Amino acid sequence: MRCVVQRVRRASVEVAGEVVAQIGTGLVVLAGVAKGDSEAAMSAAAKKIRELRIFGDAEGKMNLDVAAVGGAILAVSQFTLAGSIERGRRPSFDGAEEPEEAKRKFESFVRELGSTGIPIQTGLFREMMIVSLENDGPVTFVYEG
Repeated sequence: MRCVVQRVRRASVEVAGEVVAQIGTGLVVLAGVAKGDSEAAMSAAAKKIRELRIFGDAEGKMNLDVAAVGGAILAVSQFTLAGSIERGRRPSFDGAEEPEEAKRKFESFVRELGSTGIPIQTGLFREMMIVSLENDGPVTFVYEG
């Protein structure tokens, strides 16, 4: 699993001109499910991300997690993160999980993200989306596991 995690002031997902998800302060997580990613990998990724201490405390030090700041998480499935641009100029998606299995694993990941009560919003699986965000910092991390 590969995730891009961004600290945001606000973010939203739009599909066909309609806003389908939005958050204020929190995290945007773009998640790519690869072939062979296990349930344990989904769970570990979710736990790591929801516990990341990347929000500033009173001194401005990255010391607080998303729950501590009353934030939310916007999770968006993005199969292109499981793609490869190693050869040629056209991306290969051979490493991406099959759609139905990827959906099941992504939903498991989302359930685990929200298992401690953090508000979760999601994009729509297999839909063309416009993801808008105001990156705070900017603070962006890549998780691979």
